[in-house]
Amino acid sequence: MTEMFSSDADAMRAALKQAYEARRRDEIPVGAVLIDASGRCLGRGFNRTISDHDPSGHAEIVALRAAGVQLRNHRMPGATLFVTLEPCMMCLGAIFHARLARVVYGASDPKTGACGGLLALHTQPQLNHHTRFEGGLLAAECSEVLREFFRLRRA
Repeated sequence: MTEMFSSDADAMRAALKQAYEARRRDEIPVGAVLIDASGRCLGRGFNRTISDHDPSGHAEIVALRAAGVQLRNHRMPGATLFVTLEPCMMCLGAIFHARLARVVYGASDPKTGACGGLLALHTQPQLNHHTRFEGGLLAAECSEVLREFFRLRRA
């Protein structure tokens, strides 16, 4: 049975579970969940760059790939992506190509974030598709899993 989410917070908590799975596998703990307009889970993912030897193995890309297989389509209009960390430029490109309606992220990323953290690529009027972006949902929890991971790595 397909998992359903009744609130944005529930979907972000599911993305956090994915981030914890990434941490368990010694990957940078970022998680993502993609849902359709009714709240049905279409795909989920966590960072897999290290284990898959794949620089494109970000949580967002993994979730989009899973959804594409399930939907048998590369377009996902009306869908919302929940991700624990602000998307980077690469992920933003995939989000635009998938034609997502909305992205909700937890922690801002001042080093590589492309939704206002470092750059604000989503605001470019020349884009042929515009996705709505909302940041800060469960930001403290999303930030803490990353801080803890890097604190332990440095120790």
